[in-house]
Amino acid sequence: MVDAIGMAAPTGLIQDMSVSLKAAKTGSEVGMKVLSNALETQDVMGASMIRMMENSVNPAVGGNFDMSV
Repeated sequence: MVDAIGMAAPTGLIQDMSVSLKAAKTGSEVGMKVLSNALETQDVMGASMIRMMENSVNPAVGGNFDMSV
């Protein structure tokens, strides 16, 4: 293919760049999804840790138990 000034257009190069850009975009989307899942997991684990710490502050919890032999 020849452009307006008589030079051959590098169609193969353009196609290769298009494929590379699409792959990079897909990789970025996957990376963002993984990061999103990791942040969500950290939020859940943080909330669980807060609940455990709140329960450990109550001195009455676990201080006494009944035992019969």
